[in-house]
Amino acid sequence: MSTKPSEFKKLLATLFKSHPWHGVSPGENAPQVVSSYIEIVPTGAVKLELHKHTGHLHVDRPQRFSSMCPTLYGFVPQTYCGDRIGDFAAKKTRRSKIKGDGDPLDICVLTEKDFAHGDLFVTVRPIGGLRMIDHGEADDKIVAVLENDIAYGHIQDISQVPAGVIERLEHYFLSYKRPPMNKGEKPVVDIAAVYGRKEAHEVIRLSMADYEQAYGTEESRLEQLRQLLSVALPPAANGANGNGKMKSKSKSKAKTSATKSKATKSGFPRRNPGR
Repeated sequence: MSTKPSEFKKLLATLFKSHPWHGVSPGENAPQVVSSYIEIVPTGAVKLELHKHTGHLHVDRPQRFSSMCPTLYGFVPQTYCGDRIGDFAAKKTRRSKIKGDGDPLDICVLTEKDFAHGDLFVTVRPIGGLRMIDHGEADDKIVAVLENDIAYGHIQDISQVPAGVIERLEHYFLSYKRPPMNKGEKPVVDIAAVYGRKEAHEVIRLSMADYEQAYGTEESRLEQLRQLLSVALPPAANGANGNGKMKSKSKSKAKTSATKSKATKSGFPRRNPGR
């Protein structure tokens, strides 16, 4: 197969829907502006999550308690919370043995618009984040604004967001998984810090590097797929010649004519065109 990677990618796009995590780029201007996949909207009473193997949005669980996510919520494609994210969180919190949670990087999107459902992409500008540690794993929540949003689009840094909005986010992430705690019980989730735009950009860069280490570059994955296809589908398969082109119609017609002639000589009567 002599198809160029860019042409091969375009062909795949016409045949299949891209996997929201692996098949969509975070954007040419990442981390300043990123494309983000939305799983949950503020009115959703069910925890929806991308199924990593199929790329379909599925029901993870009904929300157990009354709190609902106060913003659009999803992740940045082609990111991964691995060793770099874990080491960065450990350095910032001065704790040891923190690792990434093994998921794509989560993102909360501020907008004044109502969205009826998730399973869609939006273009956003990261302005900060929450350094969340969940059961000893780094589970950062990037905070971003919807590009060109009338109410939030002008915000450049999380310090410009009303304090109540950030407190609402913190309360949700600290409470949505667990029942009311017993006296003396130690929480397993904590938010170690709220950080600004510059650090959010660094977290996104690290998660993109973790993704590349775990899954390879987009070009390397396309090349791997091309090689697998070349083995599974040899050049002459499905009526293709060595150049990957279909056999000419003239040869097919000639073969058909020869077959008809042979049938006539074998004693099969000709049909009367007048009947």
